[in-house]
Amino acid sequence: MSDNPKKIVIVEDEPSLIFTLQDTLENEGYEVFIAEEGEQAIEIVKKENPDLMLLDLMLPGMSGYEVCKKVRNMTYTFPIIILTARDQEIDKVTGLNIGADDYMTKPFGVKELLARIQARLRRSETYSKAKPINDLELDPVTIDLKNAKAIHPEEENELTTREVELIRYLAAHANEPVSRDALLENVWRYEHSTNTRTVDVHISKLRSKIEEHPDDPRYLVTLHGVGYMLKIE
Repeated sequence: MSDNPKKIVIVEDEPSLIFTLQDTLENEGYEVFIAEEGEQAIEIVKKENPDLMLLDLMLPGMSGYEVCKKVRNMTYTFPIIILTARDQEIDKVTGLNIGADDYMTKPFGVKELLARIQARLRRSETYSKAKPINDLELDPVTIDLKNAKAIHPEEENELTTREVELIRYLAAHANEPVSRDALLENVWRYEHSTNTRTVDVHISKLRSKIEEHPDDPRYLVTLHGVGYMLKIE
């Protein structure tokens, strides 16, 4: 591990699991912060700007879902791995749709968790090194990615963190076909998912914010059987 260890915040209220995770991660050279409830987790994020979060869903007070939403709404993009005893598909889908990057069901193997943490950190570092695109002109709309806004002549629409990442990736590949799998891997940053509907839902919401006629998009077009393309004229 480097002289500047990666910061991981564990958001968990089960003492035995906290002890195991903290001991394991510190032995691997990570700097670890513990939050046993949601509000505490948000404060740690603001103060420490961690590199990754391990997040339990079933927390006292603010749920893990709410923590995830708040973190993403504050435009933090570090990876979030959900840890939970829940094993239903809907819980996984919900977690990923609100901004989580990965999902592990308790009980899980420590070696697998460490491997996933390392993979997420590598992907996050690669993503953060990409040259950011901060402004995009899609006449008559201006996309202000730095401030997460789509500015129309008569109104402004707020963009979510995921929508900003989605536009940035598509803009970096403007006028090129982009598959759903590529978006899942590079925007959501997880490798395998049969839930391509996740991408479609986000594209639909994004169109409603950046297109004058979302049902007949001029810029964010569907390529049937392939994926999507951001057409910049």
